[in-house]
Amino acid sequence: MLEVPEGPLRHGYTTGACATACTKGALLSLIEQTTVESVHIWIPAGERVSFALHDVAFSEVQASASTIKDGGDDPDATHGATIVATVSWTDVEGEVEIDGGVGVGRVTKPGLPIPVGLAAINPVPRKMIRDVVEEVLTQHNLTRGVCVVISVPAGEEIAKKTLNGRLGIVGGISILGTRGIVVPFSTSSYKASIAYGLSVAKEQGLRTVVLTTGGRSENYAMKMYPDLPIEAFIEMGDFVGFTANHAKRTQMREIRFVGMMGKFSKVAQGVMMVHARSAPIDFGFLAEVAAEVGVPADLRAKILEANTANQVADWIVEWGYREFFDRVSFHCCRQVANQIGGGLRIDTRLTTLQGEYLGGAVFDAE
Repeated sequence: MLEVPEGPLRHGYTTGACATACTKGALLSLIEQTTVESVHIWIPAGERVSFALHDVAFSEVQASASTIKDGGDDPDATHGATIVATVSWTDVEGEVEIDGGVGVGRVTKPGLPIPVGLAAINPVPRKMIRDVVEEVLTQHNLTRGVCVVISVPAGEEIAKKTLNGRLGIVGGISILGTRGIVVPFSTSSYKASIAYGLSVAKEQGLRTVVLTTGGRSENYAMKMYPDLPIEAFIEMGDFVGFTANHAKRTQMREIRFVGMMGKFSKVAQGVMMVHARSAPIDFGFLAEVAAEVGVPADLRAKILEANTANQVADWIVEWGYREFFDRVSFHCCRQVANQIGGGLRIDTRLTTLQGEYLGGAVFDAE
């Protein structure tokens, strides 16, 4: 998870809002046969916002316009991307066709809010685009059919920095946004990617998922479970409780956690949001776990003076009490089971920062 900078942060706009603005500008240019340099649109957040348009081109049957996606201070992969809308007349009066062009992904797996085969333009942006087309047509007393194609020239390359491939969205990015506005460092988009990942896993027939806190622990997990398909691996980040609860809601039968002492020592304490700022590591708790496996009092006292959980792990290995890691894993499983109210099997495995297996436990909470 990225650290949030201090001070006020600037909001930005979603790819869906950008696509809607480009659509409006292109359609106005097509109808009025003039270059439209900026437009105002209403976004679902209730704001009327202005977008500058670029590369406006038009003929009697087609027009296009682009804008630069400004994500504000949010470190989003699509910040600075060019979003393009191309509109053209169709023969079906009153119909608004919406599709994706170059750089907009296409859905290939079930479980997402868009049916397989369609462009990855989510429901809210689709509605925004449709509404703005109907608004412009009404203002000009027209009932003609319109085809809208949204493109992102660098979309295929940008998509490599996202989870789209994992979700079965191929060929580019998704056009997203439920409110039209990007709140910097908001957790909503990350949680949405977790939920989509679990939904895709379910639709692939999976009932076991492996949950990790980041890319490194996921790489280790994939080596532990080489027989599981890629859809089974979900990067939950710091959202342990949210992910476990959602796994239960999507009818998973088993969740397998793989991670390191820093975050999972917090889970063992009952902390379900494990960001560094959410809660400190309780070294007193780790000393109590050490007592459970027979670590002498003088060594337990040293644990109380530790700087990090990984330092504790190094000492435990040095002292020869590796069953400590099994106990920490057991406490993780038990705390997660309590959090979600049981109903599935929970497996936890701990590794070093280098991927060496330390210990694990299974808790059958069915």
